[in-house]
Amino acid sequence: MTTYDDRASLTDLTTTAERVRTSVEGVIEGKPEVVRLSLTVLLAEGHLLIEDVPGVGKTMLAKALARSIDCSVRRIQFTPDLLPSDITGVSIYDQQRREFEFKPGAIFAQIVIGDEINRASPKTQSALLESMEERQVTIDGQSYELPSPFMVVATQNPVEMEGTYPLPEAQRDRFMARVSIGYPSPEAELQMLDVHGGISPLDDLQPVAHAHDIVKLIDAVRKVHVAESVRRYAVELVGATRNHADLRLGASPRATLHLLRAAKAAAALSGREYALPDDVQALAVAVLAHRLLPTAQAQLNRRTAEQVVLEILQRVPVPTADGGRAQGHQMPGGPAGPGGPGGPAGPLYGRQAGVRRL
Repeated sequence: MTTYDDRASLTDLTTTAERVRTSVEGVIEGKPEVVRLSLTVLLAEGHLLIEDVPGVGKTMLAKALARSIDCSVRRIQFTPDLLPSDITGVSIYDQQRREFEFKPGAIFAQIVIGDEINRASPKTQSALLESMEERQVTIDGQSYELPSPFMVVATQNPVEMEGTYPLPEAQRDRFMARVSIGYPSPEAELQMLDVHGGISPLDDLQPVAHAHDIVKLIDAVRKVHVAESVRRYAVELVGATRNHADLRLGASPRATLHLLRAAKAAAALSGREYALPDDVQALAVAVLAHRLLPTAQAQLNRRTAEQVVLEILQRVPVPTADGGRAQGHQMPGGPAGPGGPGGPAGPLYGRQAGVRRL
């Protein structure tokens, strides 16, 4: 049964998340789904990769999210001459004390903005691997813990543009989700000219949540219940990418874990203490597509990883509330669609069904 403390945490989560969402949407016009995904990744303890052409607001989104939360923020401009020690830090010998002193790098912040991450060399990009996965940095055999919460929000330009390096597979796999902002609608662009024409919208942006609030919300997301049928559905979706004829590299077990964590965060943001197959479906493209590598033949046929994930969603049967399996299809409306808060399928996926908690 749901305890009073669980209900209070969920209420606090939705209230605080709504304040942060409203704050960020005041800067990023007409992209509510992108802002929601950013919040989902933050509460799921993941990292976000924003990929798009220059000038559509990638860095603005990262900065708006960071400034909406009262926590430490560092920005790293990735360039070809950036060194790994610029990110992680370096030990410097102090002649007066005759000992080495560690000077922390830019990674020692709660929200780290990596701007144009694919303009740095793969060696420099690899400096982020340990910190993103283990939330620590090891220098000269000494490990240093990173603060909590910790999130890397990285932006990158399409690899076809000049001066870019493709992100290594291990680096892409560390990002929980990838999102493209896209061009705004004409109405949103006109509103942007009216509101942002004179001053930067970030100048007046004030924090609406504290770092300790986010830590509590992350703990509340961990308690979201996931039924065994939903967990099995996530495993089958990821497993289908490993056997698909158009892919030469499928998603890793880390992708399965990220998909489940993101689904729990999405459920909490929708006001539910249990995840649904809808949550998994709505996040599958954002969480899985950037990890997949199409075959050469698929690239010749202009088959993208996103198209492959959508095809897998159509093929893999969806678990139903009565324990059966329906034909795979994409639920209309995502997590807020059928089976969402108050929907007919909701309670049977919750703790009332007597299924063990994750």
